[in-house]
Amino acid sequence: MVRGYDADPSGSAYPTNIARRCAMPELKIKGVTIVETFAEAFPMVATRVIITAPTLEWALIPARTMTGFATSVIACGAEAGIERILSPKETLDGRPGVAVLLFTMNADKLQTQLRNRVGQCVLTSPGSACFAGLEGEKKLKLGASLRFFGDGWQISKLIGGRRFWRIPVMDGEFVCEATTGLTKKAIGGGNLLVLGSPINRCSPPARARSMRWQSFPT
Repeated sequence: MVRGYDADPSGSAYPTNIARRCAMPELKIKGVTIVETFAEAFPMVATRVIITAPTLEWALIPARTMTGFATSVIACGAEAGIERILSPKETLDGRPGVAVLLFTMNADKLQTQLRNRVGQCVLTSPGSACFAGLEGEKKLKLGASLRFFGDGWQISKLIGGRRFWRIPVMDGEFVCEATTGLTKKAIGGGNLLVLGSPINRCSPPARARSMRWQSFPT
């Protein structure tokens, strides 16, 4: 049997989603057919951090670096991506920002991935800062573990009930919130396939739609 198909009495195969079409009639938007199908989903743990910098370009550099090599937990240790771009009005320090999501299968692996990726990709980027982007059910160490890069010269500040670390670096200082939230209610999987021929006809609009999603408020 072909996955996604059942056999009828005549021996031929037909899509199993035929029975579901009564619940979701064929949907077409601007001439594009939206097909109801399936996607796997599984529980994960996740966190969210906010990266800021003097300009949006400088905020995107560590965000993209931090989310690199993160297509699957199978070989990358984590799954990560840029959620959206934040305006200066949406960040703690009033600078351009980028929201980043990080997923793993358990809290210990998430803590390790968070420390390594922020420590190696964000702390090292000129003018960057990193803040909690999620309250969550539990806390993960952020600046609380990265502060040791200050070699004893780091300074702790408690502002509005939130603790921050000022860590000296070559370009000045790296400001980082002590902790960020962890959620155990994250879901991994899910696919959105954009199909078309030739590829140069469907690729540009798919890319444009992706960029629009990143600008949507959460």
